[in-house]
Amino acid sequence: MDYKDKKVLVCGMAKSGISAAKLLNTLGANVTLQDMKKREEIKDSRLLEQEGISLFLGENPDEIVLKQDFIVLSPGIPCDLPFILKAEAGGIPVIGEVELAYTLTPCPVTAITGTNGKTTTTTLVGQIMQVVKPNTAVVGNIGVSYSGEVSRLTKNDWVVAEISSFQMEKAKTFSPHISAVLNISPDHLNRHKTMENYISMKERIFENQTEEDFCILNYSDEVCRKMAAKTKARVFFFSSQESLDEGIYLEGDMICVRWDGIQENLISVHDLQILGIHNYENAMAAAAMSIVAEVPLAIIRDVLKNFCGVAHRIEYVATVDGVDYYNDSKGTNTDASIRAVLAMRKPIVLIGGGYDKGVSFDEWTKLFPGRVKHLVLIGVTAQQIKASAEKFGFTDISICETFEEAVNLCRDSSSEGDCVLLSPACASWGMFDNYEQRGDMFKEQVKGFRS
Repeated sequence: MDYKDKKVLVCGMAKSGISAAKLLNTLGANVTLQDMKKREEIKDSRLLEQEGISLFLGENPDEIVLKQDFIVLSPGIPCDLPFILKAEAGGIPVIGEVELAYTLTPCPVTAITGTNGKTTTTTLVGQIMQVVKPNTAVVGNIGVSYSGEVSRLTKNDWVVAEISSFQMEKAKTFSPHISAVLNISPDHLNRHKTMENYISMKERIFENQTEEDFCILNYSDEVCRKMAAKTKARVFFFSSQESLDEGIYLEGDMICVRWDGIQENLISVHDLQILGIHNYENAMAAAAMSIVAEVPLAIIRDVLKNFCGVAHRIEYVATVDGVDYYNDSKGTNTDASIRAVLAMRKPIVLIGGGYDKGVSFDEWTKLFPGRVKHLVLIGVTAQQIKASAEKFGFTDISICETFEEAVNLCRDSSSEGDCVLLSPACASWGMFDNYEQRGDMFKEQVKGFRS
């Protein structure tokens, strides 16, 4: 699409929205950047205007939407707001930031979605691809704006994108050469309302793929396994629970590949530096994507051996007075936090709670007896999680008003041979800007314990 001289409204002034506005501005579009924040809350407002980007701040853009040629939404903008419905009713195209960047991408795309494991898998695929394609862009929900990277790409490069359900809501033509759905469990139901809606957003990642493309699916996840019948792409399964005639799977301690004439034991899980069955699944998914991208197995194996994981996902922080501290701030839903609890090998002092996504905590809290020594809760979900845990007979619970108080209480409640785990099972909104800030605050406070 030719964006020159088009009137474009970009909604949302977080990282992806600002990057989209700057990208469109360089392409000659007449860009208006909108946000509900007031001017004094936005530190770069003057610089953006100096670049030629108009700002519309402090209110919804109802009065200007019908004057636009199209609208670009940041992922955090709900798609059912009245001004969006008004624009669509008036025939104004509304797309997401990922869709915008994709229309300008000259090279193949690998796109990874699912409820959990996206960031770890995306980072791992990115590191593998960068060995063979050094200019590979690792973008999307991982924290790097797709729009901010697309201009530097050529047809000889590659994109590895972490894709959230929010980013697929306004996708139109998005069609990666390689897609992956890692797993499905309840999440973001406050926005998507039903599991059916949530799953359908995940399925959009392969909606436009053809027989020339590949779709990597978790055979051990029933919802993902059923997706195989819904895609035109060639399906490559991975499984942590059963052997596969074709695919990649865990057999004992060995990850095995059976695909297109390849019959090899790829790597032992004891040679991996990342913990837990869920991370073995992430490693298998990453290997599958790399195999269909024609990366040699020797390169895949080498990167897998040296991969230490990602920040905020069961990240080892320090050992203080014989207590291990782990930062799993990216555990923003119950399924992720279940995986973190199951990965621990010591009695756990656990920090949980935060923003309410409208999901049940029972599957998480029923694991606590015999595993969790003490539960420290914060945020608006504290009472809900407490009630859920008590249903299963777990009563060693404290509720703290502040995060700092919670971390200090964990130190006081733990003994040599224990571990302290931050895995909130909730989003960070309301108390923190994002999960990164929450995790960084935890790490900083823990490191202060050593002084």
